[in-house]
Amino acid sequence: MTPAHPHPTHPRPTRRAVLGGAALAGLAVTAGAGPASATPKATWPTEFPLPDGWLPEGIAIGSKPYAYMGSRATGAIYRTDLRTGEGKILFAGGTGLISVGLKIDHDGLLYVAGNTGVARVHDSRTGELLVTHQLTGATGHFVNDVTLLGDRAWFTDSRDAVLHSVPRGGKGGDIRALPLTGDWTQLPDVNNANGIVAAPDGRGLIVVKSSPGELYNVNVKTGVTTKITLVGQADVVNGDGLWRLGRTLYVVQNRLNLISVWDLDATATTATLRKTISDPRFDVPTTAARFGDRLYLVNARFTTTPTPETPYNAVAVSL
Repeated sequence: MTPAHPHPTHPRPTRRAVLGGAALAGLAVTAGAGPASATPKATWPTEFPLPDGWLPEGIAIGSKPYAYMGSRATGAIYRTDLRTGEGKILFAGGTGLISVGLKIDHDGLLYVAGNTGVARVHDSRTGELLVTHQLTGATGHFVNDVTLLGDRAWFTDSRDAVLHSVPRGGKGGDIRALPLTGDWTQLPDVNNANGIVAAPDGRGLIVVKSSPGELYNVNVKTGVTTKITLVGQADVVNGDGLWRLGRTLYVVQNRLNLISVWDLDATATTATLRKTISDPRFDVPTTAARFGDRLYLVNARFTTTPTPETPYNAVAVSL
């Protein structure tokens, strides 16, 4: 995800609507790997709006047809019903808050990467802020994206060679830092670690390094990283959000306005390009989340100067 600092705009929810539907339950245990419980109908919208000036970055979807999208402007969280495209602000945010990467757990807890050294946990039903984790210092760090593996939520730090983790369950304590070693080389003054997802074996993590565009397999016990060999394409430059389905890895390459789709080998140390997905509706998409046979993405519009009136949206493409 890019950039590291939000533009000081204030979202105006000019297109809010009241959500219907039952309370969320039974959400995917490991985001990026779990199956969605239903297939979107053809009548479900493939594009829906966010409030003007929203500055979206992350998106999370569980086993129910609701998308959660964060705001870089105020840290607010917006929830959209995928069946209708209608949504509402679930959490209003506040001064100094930022929401970038998001993942939702099976128990309805929403984990949010907060950029300035923090991670937050919200109740996805009400938007209530349950706990704030101070992962690291506020300066010199960019807590960017999050995934769920085992009993912990794992966060990338784009400005430091370390992964942070906290216990799942919405309680405080036991914050850990895992330095990245092995093949990893931290580059100065650019975003390094960005998107993150569990590896197919369920024991490691896959991290995309936006600059210069590389994928790494991370041993969560030791922090030793192995660079993943890419076949069919030299790099994944501008790699942002990751989504994995089995041994298929989807890499959102934001400013290139495409998703590259990779087949991982059994050890997730080689990735072979299968295809790329592009769409004229893409306007610097950052992250993606799956529901059924669709992948939903938010358009961050980094190449557009943001104002309080700038429109934002999310779009869906077929897998």
